[in-house]
Amino acid sequence: MEATVATSQASANASVRPNFAAEDGKAAVLIAMRDLWKTYDMGAEKVHALHGVTFDVHRGEYVAITGPSGSGKSTLMNLIGCLDTPSQGQYWLNGKNVSEMDDDELARIRNQEVGFVFQTFNLLARATALHNVELPLIYGGIPGAKRHEMAKQALGAVDLTDRMMHRPNELSGGQRQRVAIARALVNHPSILLADEPTGALDTATSYDIMNLFEKLHEGGNTIIVVTHEHDIAARAHRIISIRDGLIEKDEKIR
Repeated sequence: MEATVATSQASANASVRPNFAAEDGKAAVLIAMRDLWKTYDMGAEKVHALHGVTFDVHRGEYVAITGPSGSGKSTLMNLIGCLDTPSQGQYWLNGKNVSEMDDDELARIRNQEVGFVFQTFNLLARATALHNVELPLIYGGIPGAKRHEMAKQALGAVDLTDRMMHRPNELSGGQRQRVAIARALVNHPSILLADEPTGALDTATSYDIMNLFEKLHEGGNTIIVVTHEHDIAARAHRIISIRDGLIEKDEKIR
């Protein structure tokens, strides 16, 4: 079934503030992208990585963004995660227009609103699982006792309570990714953004991680997975397919 949200709109509407309201007062629309472009200067040539992308992601959705190499999906992921800024257009995250924020504001959004999960885990080798999970809380200025308890709860949510004092080299690949997921969740972000989260894992472990994502989604988390693997994308409830910097297809699959 094709998604009801249009995937392209006139740039004249790009600055119109989306309707975020919901009955419980929280933002029903977590992500609203309006006519988003990303252009890179390559000497005398301009390369358009994204061409006027428009879509919404609602609170509680489980979305996969997929496409071939060079399609623009990594560029889109960087914009969603506020790791980069658009050349043109508007990006709203949880009611905030992040496309107009300065670097300090973007850093705060990355810490509070987005939980990142990377293919290579990005864990500190000499730190325990517990300390790795505490890192976003340290950056956020959370007091020691509180962040210790929050990190323990996050590790419990990914079934790693008995491994919290282990270092990464004492954990399997799947356990390391679970630590990374716990770290991403510890601040209770608006979205969990995963970039090729199973790329460094074997098939059986990949399915374990995707089962965990399904469990987290059922618990109310909004999840966006960026992947080139069709079987991983098929575990999501909605697939946005990118090709040549455009949304080729946007479909709900369950």
